[in-house]
Amino acid sequence: MERRQSFFSVRYDLIHVNQIVNYDLYVNSSALKDKEKFVKIFPAGDLLTKADLEEFHTKYIQLYVPEDQRRVYLRSLIHSEVDDLSKTEVIKSAALDYLHNIFDKKEEFSTEYLSKNIDACKEVVGAMVDVLDQHSIESLRNLIGNLSFHDFYTYDHSINVSMYCISIYKAINPKATRNELIHAGLGGLLHDLGKIKIPTNILNNPGGLTDEEYLEIKKHPDFGLDLLLSGHIKVETDIDLNVVARVVHEHHENFDGTGYPRKLKGKSEIHLLARICTIADFFDAITTKRSYNQVLPLTDAMNTMRRFRGIKLDPEIFDIFDSNVHYVKSDFGKELKLSDSFDPTLPYSTLPLEEVRSFEKGLNFGKIKVMEPKPKKQTK
Repeated sequence: MERRQSFFSVRYDLIHVNQIVNYDLYVNSSALKDKEKFVKIFPAGDLLTKADLEEFHTKYIQLYVPEDQRRVYLRSLIHSEVDDLSKTEVIKSAALDYLHNIFDKKEEFSTEYLSKNIDACKEVVGAMVDVLDQHSIESLRNLIGNLSFHDFYTYDHSINVSMYCISIYKAINPKATRNELIHAGLGGLLHDLGKIKIPTNILNNPGGLTDEEYLEIKKHPDFGLDLLLSGHIKVETDIDLNVVARVVHEHHENFDGTGYPRKLKGKSEIHLLARICTIADFFDAITTKRSYNQVLPLTDAMNTMRRFRGIKLDPEIFDIFDSNVHYVKSDFGKELKLSDSFDPTLPYSTLPLEEVRSFEKGLNFGKIKVMEPKPKKQTK
């Protein structure tokens, strides 16, 4: 089925003036709410003056750019003097659109359509790499905290994980090439690709899952691997699908071999980018505010993650990550233990945590439950 041309809106303050514009500008001339009619008002290749843009602003509420020119628009934006928060918001908006295209169950699925959107995701990740070039893990955390969030957990979470993967890989390998960073980010952005085949009512359930529903969730790494390596996905030649597929398939493998779906263990069995993704996935799940849950303060989050060092998390990568996050480290006071059943895949309404108070190192005064998951529904 042929898909009609689509457009995306652009902010007036993010359109460059007094220079050649390399993308077309359109307006929606239809007055009908459910019927759009886009008309070109400015062609690519012409000089757009400040007076031109001001005149457009007096006539039209919103300007649009054709979807097939989004790459050109992103590239022009990245190399502008616009602040990084505004750039990242635009990049995130593009990523949200492409993830929506991939996951939207109302669309007729085809491998051609998936391939096209993976190529587009790669372009978005390239823009992320360029914007994050001067950002540390710490400054990225602040940047993410200032970004708007949306209702569907998978989209926001995947975008954040992608950016953290880029920054963590750069911290591990400061001499990483742009292509290597793009693969780190693309793996993070698509790490939950297999959720395409998971029912929406399970994905969006912030409460307890039945045992059967959780077993269904645990199939998503295999689903993602099959989608990428079925032989039907055709992407740009500089995308190594085998690398991306390993991140998609292995990001729930634990360093000690207790993860899923294959119980892979350690450096020799779990891909480096998958081990990075596990840390990014975990960190964002417990620190980024959503509309329906409370998150941990940074110190509690890092102390909680440290308990999984060498168990779920690669200890060397975690130590590098830990050294790049600024927080107060303490050997006494409150410790939080995250349930072994915790899975960043799930949009928890309440994190499954227990508090352990240790006023002296090695002395345990007992556990005080402070946050509990909703009870599991009974399986039929």
